[in-house]
Amino acid sequence: MPRSYKVKESFYTLQGEGAQAGRAAVFLRFTGCNLWSGREEDRHAAVCSFCDTDFIGTDGVNGGRYTQVQCVDLVRSLWPGGGRPYVVCTGGEPLLQLDVPLITALQSAGFEVAVETNGTLPVPPEINWVCVSPKATAPLAVSGGDELKLVYPQPEPTAQPSAFEHLAFTHFFLQPKDEAGRDNTPATVAYCMAHPRWRVSLQTHKIMGIE
Repeated sequence: MPRSYKVKESFYTLQGEGAQAGRAAVFLRFTGCNLWSGREEDRHAAVCSFCDTDFIGTDGVNGGRYTQVQCVDLVRSLWPGGGRPYVVCTGGEPLLQLDVPLITALQSAGFEVAVETNGTLPVPPEINWVCVSPKATAPLAVSGGDELKLVYPQPEPTAQPSAFEHLAFTHFFLQPKDEAGRDNTPATVAYCMAHPRWRVSLQTHKIMGIE
């Protein structure tokens, strides 16, 4: 029986964060994460307690269980044509499900494949663009990639920007933590100005009012 993938949602939009911000992309959001159950009652004890994404179930736009062929057909159907076809595999934690057969099938359909991962699981080398967002005390299994995007601030000593500067990433971003009643942007700007290896990444999709 062919493997099925549990997809929370899939949609066409502009990438809102990091080095690819502003680029048209199909987002393929997989269900599930290894750092938080996604249930509010478990948030206080989660390794990643500040997550702002719903990744439970398959009830989102275009959500469902898909075979590899169906997954590729879904992504292809959402791309309008032209340009450089680009799919961002995200979650939750996409590498709990995303595998080499699906990656290569998406590439065979003409797509550049990106992954947004917490970095606790090995990244298949076939992926074209690797964005790692470390979370608090979770041990990293990935030592390099295209961009490291750190939510800032995180209180743990192991989650300070200086703890990641030895890693082999092309781009280093700090993204202000989205907290109710607190604006972390000034502190993020100040850190990047004092440590110019880092760049600010804003969640521009929220500013623009898009997915």
